[in-house]
Amino acid sequence: MNTNNKKLNEQGVSLWLDNITREILNDGTLKKYINELSVTGLTSNPTIFDNAISKSSGYDGAIRKLGNLLSDEELFFELAVEDIQRAADLFKPVYDRTNGVDGFVSIEVSPTLAYDTQSTIDAAKAIYKKVNRPNAFIKIPGTPEGLPAIEQAIAEGIPVNVTLLFSAEQYLAAAEAWLKGVETRAEKGLNPDVRSVASVFVSRWDKAVSEQVSDKLKNKLGLATSQKTYEAYLQFLQSNRVQRVMNLGVSPQRLLWASTGAKDPSVSDVIYIENLISPFTVNTMPENTLLAFADHGKATQAMPFSCTDTEALLNDFKNEGIDIRQLAQQLQNEGAESFVGSWNHLLKSIAEKRQNI
Repeated sequence: MNTNNKKLNEQGVSLWLDNITREILNDGTLKKYINELSVTGLTSNPTIFDNAISKSSGYDGAIRKLGNLLSDEELFFELAVEDIQRAADLFKPVYDRTNGVDGFVSIEVSPTLAYDTQSTIDAAKAIYKKVNRPNAFIKIPGTPEGLPAIEQAIAEGIPVNVTLLFSAEQYLAAAEAWLKGVETRAEKGLNPDVRSVASVFVSRWDKAVSEQVSDKLKNKLGLATSQKTYEAYLQFLQSNRVQRVMNLGVSPQRLLWASTGAKDPSVSDVIYIENLISPFTVNTMPENTLLAFADHGKATQAMPFSCTDTEALLNDFKNEGIDIRQLAQQLQNEGAESFVGSWNHLLKSIAEKRQNI
């Protein structure tokens, strides 16, 4: 067992891999990461599946077998669901050992539905039923249109990974949607314990402002907004409403740090791991970041519950013309558009493979 990753896990951080391919399932790499690198969960998204399917021959046999029977989108979900089921089965011992707190894998509804509430609800129900694993999360974007879908999915007992969150305000809106869904189940006399994570993206902040701010502020905005979100998270967990549902046996929604691969080669490649050490959270890492932390990461200093310097730092960004709230919305919109682009490229790749095969 790798010492660096084990220490991070012992600090209360769940290490999830932000990647899935049929190759790492087939050759034992994912199982090795579970056994040796303390990996306890996995996330996927359209970009990850696009890279996995378009850049390898690992799916060609299945495409050849199913290609004439299904549409491009149906074929994708057949391929993706099989991968997700296999990964979920590998993480099932973690899920059992942690009483369902950890050991999850995530699959996303079509990102073209990010602004369509009812279609998102319908897709979430269909995918969850198809995956048929208790430790599967359905990823739903935390867009304004996605929030009612999140609430409804939770109310129907579907575990949700809320994705594309960037700020404390967006996180709190997603947490409220989860809580309303849980409260609805409690009012109906149903088991209210429906698991969820809220995925807050980090590194995209720094990439977005890298050309707009002075050198002294570069690569600091992502961690500053994360600190504010962490403070909001702790306050939410301590609220009366959350404490009341916890009294009914509910395990609260966890905060998840996403987009934690460093995009600037001038900074440490584990900057968003070492500085986001916080108990009862998840850090989902690209494969190269996971391996980098195993090699030279240090799990020494936990995030403070609150930091007086953060507000002053955010004011420095405002003084240099950065509108934090507006940028958070811009990043969410761009993230949704980016996933739609990956989705369209993915379906195009599948169509081309079907034709060639």
